[in-house]
Amino acid sequence: MKTLVKELWTLVVSTIVLGVLLCGLYPVVVWGLSQLIFPHQANGSLIEKNGEIIGSEKLAQGFSGAKYFHPRPSQAGVGYNGVSSAGSNLGPTSRKLMDSIKANIEAYRQENNLPTDAAVPVDAVTSSGSGLDPHISLSNAKLQIPRVAKERHLSEKILLEQVEKATEKPLLGFIGGDPGVNVLKLNLALDGIGGKETANP
Repeated sequence: MKTLVKELWTLVVSTIVLGVLLCGLYPVVVWGLSQLIFPHQANGSLIEKNGEIIGSEKLAQGFSGAKYFHPRPSQAGVGYNGVSSAGSNLGPTSRKLMDSIKANIEAYRQENNLPTDAAVPVDAVTSSGSGLDPHISLSNAKLQIPRVAKERHLSEKILLEQVEKATEKPLLGFIGGDPGVNVLKLNLALDGIGGKETANP
């Protein structure tokens, strides 16, 4: 009986100690270090404009206007909803998926004034696993340059420079795959430029 009571006491004490350490001190230490070392990332990589939070560097937003670069298609609810983050869950043999991709390809070619047989980047017609990927490929961004340049009355050279500035390389040069263009950062930069520059004749 004494052994049982002793073991129960040990169990209760160890549970309390571990609870305080792992559910109290550890989260506080991690939170404190993150706020000290990289506060911007720890608080959601939020982007502000005129003192108002308009989005996060890590989450895609829906841009549909011709003067904007468009993100990847999304299956995350209505309007790139972070609460409904998800992919389509459709397999490679799904007729619904094939029809959706075909429609996206046709729409992409039409909105960017591309030939009917022009190759289209995969990320331009398929959604990411989360539906909220903030990046598009360089090839996707470059194909959209002529349309955006025409709408904004900016030269394609200026647009290409802005695309390169908004391009984020993989961590340490290899972690995270290929370089990606952050669409929200790019569109905000273009809104900052306005239409002061004239496009090439």
